[in-house]
Amino acid sequence: MPDSAPTTAPRAAKRDHTITHHGITVEDPYAWLRDPGYPEVSDADVLDYLKAENAFYEAQMEPQKPLVDQLFKEMRGRIKEDDSSVPQKDGDWLYWTEFEEGGEYAKYYRKPSAGGEAQLYLDCPALAEGHEYFRLNDIAISEDGRLAAYSVDTNGAERFTVYIKDLATGALLPDVIEDTNTGLIWAAGDTMLVYGRANENWRVDRILVHQLGDDAAQDREIYYEPQIGFTANPGQSSNREWLILATGDHATSEVRLLPISDPFADPILVKERKDGVEYSADLHGDTLFIWTNDEHVNFRLATAPLANPGQWTTLIPGSDDFYLTGFDLFCDFYVIEGRKEGLDQIEIRYYDDRDRAEPIAFPEAAYSAGMGNNPEWAMERLRIGYNSMVTPDTVYDYDVAARTLTTLKTREIPSGYDASQYATQRLLIPARDGTNIPVSILYRNDRVDGGPLHLYGYGAYGLATPPGFSTSRFSLVDRGMAYAIAHIRGGDEMGRAWHDAGKLEHRTNTFNDFVDVGRGLVERGFTTTGQISASGGSAGGELMGAVLNQAPELFGAVVAHVPFVDVLNTMLDESLPLTPGEWPEWGNPLTDKSAFEHLLSYSPYDQTSAQDYPPLFVTAGLNDPRVTYWEPTKWVAKLRDVKTDENLLMLKTNMGAGHGGKSGRFEGLRETAEEAAFILWQLGLTQ
Repeated sequence: MPDSAPTTAPRAAKRDHTITHHGITVEDPYAWLRDPGYPEVSDADVLDYLKAENAFYEAQMEPQKPLVDQLFKEMRGRIKEDDSSVPQKDGDWLYWTEFEEGGEYAKYYRKPSAGGEAQLYLDCPALAEGHEYFRLNDIAISEDGRLAAYSVDTNGAERFTVYIKDLATGALLPDVIEDTNTGLIWAAGDTMLVYGRANENWRVDRILVHQLGDDAAQDREIYYEPQIGFTANPGQSSNREWLILATGDHATSEVRLLPISDPFADPILVKERKDGVEYSADLHGDTLFIWTNDEHVNFRLATAPLANPGQWTTLIPGSDDFYLTGFDLFCDFYVIEGRKEGLDQIEIRYYDDRDRAEPIAFPEAAYSAGMGNNPEWAMERLRIGYNSMVTPDTVYDYDVAARTLTTLKTREIPSGYDASQYATQRLLIPARDGTNIPVSILYRNDRVDGGPLHLYGYGAYGLATPPGFSTSRFSLVDRGMAYAIAHIRGGDEMGRAWHDAGKLEHRTNTFNDFVDVGRGLVERGFTTTGQISASGGSAGGELMGAVLNQAPELFGAVVAHVPFVDVLNTMLDESLPLTPGEWPEWGNPLTDKSAFEHLLSYSPYDQTSAQDYPPLFVTAGLNDPRVTYWEPTKWVAKLRDVKTDENLLMLKTNMGAGHGGKSGRFEGLRETAEEAAFILWQLGLTQ
């Protein structure tokens, strides 16, 4: 492909290519943008096109550079650069993290809980030196406190390498383990490390045990998952006496137990997998606690004797009103988490009195709250995290006996923040089928009605989007915009049924909800048609593509981050890392004609048509294993060919990063500033 002038939008060549399944043929003229050598991308035509798109992006954004710099300065000014976490005790040590002023990555410290000098035991800024990208996945400290195993990724491909550090000497052991993608668990008196290895398709199908001092090639397998689409993951019980080997996909799970003292013992199967039944397990003494949806869509908590792990007896029944999202066991009590009317709930429960429930009360009507880092078995005070759209992140200690919350830390906003200048509301806006969709909205008290508004959504995998705090939003809100989160179906804000109503054959509910929320906000006078900006990433990027095809006139600017827009082709390709495990969420078009037809009916790439589209900013990551780079690239190429407007369309591909964009506090923040600049520019708010 010849070089394109930076001020001219690139045009990708169209090359004949079709796919045929179930007697249906679909044209895909941009299929060539997938490098046949992937995950290595070396095809000259592909790279030339990506570089041309990046050059066009840079040229278009150049006049906005002063605005990007201004926004970045604002956003950075709201971050306490020399920040640290609240220390937490684990065994004989207190652990915490610190950021130095200007530092992109955290440093990890500890000191003896009985008193003593602080020890820097993991220096991420030093580890990141020389790398365009750096991500720390997990740290596991041995029970005796002597060793730290940690895993890192230096290109965004999410294949992590494990190193082991002697904390007494600071030296690395010769042990190096490649291609991991799970947590790390110490076993057998700190002589072994349990982990999951990713296969060539980036799926963790094996759990292995590494003996300290051995070559990783000799690591022994303790579990193999034969079912394509299931992912295996090692964990440990709260009392640290058991290995918990879990496997499953988005709809079905299965758990095995092994004594952590002997990972090669015969595993105990809790209960055989059954399609559509999810469960997790933990232990208190000889009693298993099981969280499961086998009897109710909103899950129940059951118990079983370890000697008969499949004999489940209900402890807390499933409820239409309370969505049980998880539990944590401690020596003298246990904690359940859930949602009621979409709001987070935390309750303390007791082993000797099943009717005793002590909910923790929080101070606002709309908020996000959850359990923090509580590593010890015998806890008397629980670490809890809390925030809201107007309340910065707050760390509490909850005294279980006294039932009191003590504030340990509230996020400091160095440039200043006055919560009284802002208001937040929780609305219910009916979708076209009559379902009320919750919406959380933030704005300044002096905002003019009918002004511009930003609408964010995700709506997939049963992942809720909490009404939490974000410092970067205020660069939009302080310029007169409102910021709204649409809690659309596909997430699980209103219970697991909320998720089920936005997946498989019900997937289009998610897109309709988002459009109807936008229209509802117009009807209520919050904004006007064409003055809505919108954003979403990954599956939320798919959302952006679908709503643009459905109601492009509603939006004045849209940002789609690493968008999952080539849905049909991806779900047809079982060689891709995530595809088989995603079939329970999207459907399997290889075997199911109706699933093929349904995916084709809404896949944003396939449904892109000759119509006007609003200004659009799209991102991709060359090393992204989740949403491969060619999905957003093909979509942009097709949009350039068929759209009937002259509005700006930009594609930015991070050539050295993956799904989450650039790593580091400030490199990632600059990308957020670029997004905000694009929105303000296209909505005419740059003055």
